[in-house]
Amino acid sequence: MTRDRELTEEIRVIHRDNYGVYGARKIHAALRREGRPVARCTVERLMRMAGLRGVVRDKSPRTTRPAPETGRPRDLVERQFTAGAPNRLWVADITYIKTHSGWVYAAFVIDVFSRMVVGWQVATSLYTELALDALEMGIWRRRHTGADLSGLIHHSDRGVQYRALRYTERLDEAAAVASVGSRGDSYDNALAEAFNSLFKAELIRNAGPWTGINDVEIAVAEYVDWFNQRRLHGELGHVPPAEFEALHAASPAPQTTP
Repeated sequence: MTRDRELTEEIRVIHRDNYGVYGARKIHAALRREGRPVARCTVERLMRMAGLRGVVRDKSPRTTRPAPETGRPRDLVERQFTAGAPNRLWVADITYIKTHSGWVYAAFVIDVFSRMVVGWQVATSLYTELALDALEMGIWRRRHTGADLSGLIHHSDRGVQYRALRYTERLDEAAAVASVGSRGDSYDNALAEAFNSLFKAELIRNAGPWTGINDVEIAVAEYVDWFNQRRLHGELGHVPPAEFEALHAASPAPQTTP
């Protein structure tokens, strides 16, 4: 029983330090990363006894408004959200947060390869600047590390923010290629929609209610840092996005046969 008590305390710390969102699967992965070989069923049992559980995601409704169909860029992704390296494919979307002062909107840009949030912004309106500021952050951050963004595919839904002239011109300036979902439903931008669902479950509903844009902005900054640097992602083998990219950068380049 002493071992159970010690392990339960470790589980409580991991759960608390990760927004209280981890279920047994991620707690188990976190313990193994710390060198604690423990059975997942043991983690499930101790979490159940301690009254700990992970968050449950809901489906998030669409926030962007579809733009008219004239001149829509091709869908270069066709619902295949995979990439072999960073800066090959980014997805972008907008979600909303209800506060005591009114609605606040959050725009995110995500690198599909690592699930890294490369850019974000919050605002009290859905003007183009919201999405454009998130894009600018992503471009600046990646170029700051010496990345070449030429040929990058930027994928979004049909929202007017992403079809605006200033937005598409900025993509052109970065030598990126715009891609827009072709069918007009949530599956067109499924990876970004999945992130929004996580964001709403892990931060917005979990840590609310919210007073206004100021506390939302601080919380989003902290959440994005945690999401990129510490959150374990099952799709990445239970490592954080930053670590996943570092491992990729350190791996030897594939050899080509002459």
